[in-house]
Amino acid sequence: MEDVLEVYHRPYDRKRPVICMDEQPVQLLGEAREPIPMNEHHSKREDNEYVRQGTCSIFMFVEPLGGRRYVSASAQRTRKDWAREVKSIVTGQYPQAEKVVLVMDNLNTHTLSSLYETFPAEEAFEIAQKLEMHYTPKHGSWLNIAEIELSAMTSQCLGRRIGTLEKLSSELRAWQLDRNTNQRIVKWQFTAEDARIKLHGLYPVF
Repeated sequence: MEDVLEVYHRPYDRKRPVICMDEQPVQLLGEAREPIPMNEHHSKREDNEYVRQGTCSIFMFVEPLGGRRYVSASAQRTRKDWAREVKSIVTGQYPQAEKVVLVMDNLNTHTLSSLYETFPAEEAFEIAQKLEMHYTPKHGSWLNIAEIELSAMTSQCLGRRIGTLEKLSSELRAWQLDRNTNQRIVKWQFTAEDARIKLHGLYPVF
């Protein structure tokens, strides 16, 4: 826990950006009957029956002090999906960074071995060399700023039926653009000193 808290209190450094990532499964739901659009006499009306269109996964990357989010939807949530998303961040969004400091939970797909399963060894090594990885503790997902951002995205963007991966991706791009345009940064206030006082019960006793 204190490892992650230390990362959050580092000063902003363009060469070593702190990026938090998390994933969220989403159920795609289509309309059983076409909704009736809103008019001057009635609000929008839709049938309570819906059609299950399968599931997908949302990947969220957040740079708290940079005020940037990168969100995408994938049909699956495998090791290779995670590896491709991480490559996109490292080589696509932060190619000039010396290191990308990546904070995430310890899901079994979130490992350097996923890179080697996905890319040729030389390419996987180059990506791995640019990563500094930190894991939130078990039952400590509240420490992941990306999880907080996923919650905001869910309430602002997913409060209606979305039936296809393409439609979901379009909605996420629009949300990302609005969020990044407004440069909403996150300043983490909870410190290791706070944790030692308020969460002392989580520390080992010898």
